[in-house]
Amino acid sequence: MKHHLISAADLTRDDAVLILDTAEEMARVADRPIKKLPTLRGRTVVNLFYEDSTRTRISFEAAAKRLSADVINFSAKGSSVSKGESLKDTALTLEAMGADAVVIRHHASGAPYRLANSGWIDGSVVNAGDGTHEHPTQALLDAFTVRRRLVGRDAGMGRDLAGRRITIVGDVLHSRVARSNVLLLNTLGAQVTVVAPPTLVPIGVESWPCEVSYDLDAVLPKSDAVMMLRVQRERMNAAFFPTEREYARRYGLNGDRMARMPEHAVVMHPGPMNRGMEITAEVADSDRCTAVEQVANGVSIRMAVLYLLLGGNESAAAHTSRTDAVRTEETE
Repeated sequence: MKHHLISAADLTRDDAVLILDTAEEMARVADRPIKKLPTLRGRTVVNLFYEDSTRTRISFEAAAKRLSADVINFSAKGSSVSKGESLKDTALTLEAMGADAVVIRHHASGAPYRLANSGWIDGSVVNAGDGTHEHPTQALLDAFTVRRRLVGRDAGMGRDLAGRRITIVGDVLHSRVARSNVLLLNTLGAQVTVVAPPTLVPIGVESWPCEVSYDLDAVLPKSDAVMMLRVQRERMNAAFFPTEREYARRYGLNGDRMARMPEHAVVMHPGPMNRGMEITAEVADSDRCTAVEQVANGVSIRMAVLYLLLGGNESAAAHTSRTDAVRTEETE
């Protein structure tokens, strides 16, 4: 891996598979009585969040703490940012405090790239979502979830998603999750189709490595996984569809539509959900929906990313085995 993780496009197929395999090792830590590894002891990870977040911030915090790193949570609200402090001055402050990694979520597309290439900080920069641009760790945890469900935990080691058909449905225009997933899933060999109303399909989508459809019912029977996106009302400044009821009728996933999917196919959602709009309660609460798994898998993926960026070249499996041996010696 490179020094930073800014875009899903930064990852080669081998990079992505390495992260997924490392996350599989990290997931085994969660099954232990003591859910910690000493890998990043003495390192400092800063969560720099300019936007509200629950899942992503807590997931990164849990991941860093399970690797024994020191964690600093920095929220723009109530900080000097609200007094007008620039990203540069904030970055210089974090550098002075000895940040080894900065996990940044920002409302402006390109902010993580600017931070990583500015020379303001020497540590690694991880993009936790920037504007309507990208969210690479979400795409990684989604791919991890798909591989676990469709290939298997142990059987999936070393494997990509070649030949799998993934459908992404909803507000593609405003979705950084969609952009990162299209890039990453294509890198992993999957065939991706995005489905949305014409008004919610981005300009230039023809250059994306995916197919575009406006008919959800037509693509469901051949989908291995269907990812439902939240309609992001907070980013909308115009009427992109007539009514919520009309949107749900044409692009929402309900029980009848789920029944048209192949038996092995899964339903995904990055959260938070608008129940009754893009997904019904019947689907959200079904065994085929992986939303809760995705949250758990997010911790494993972010542990893997931080480990590979900050923890050296030792394989996760080797480190895990060595840690087990040390703990055994300590208890004997």
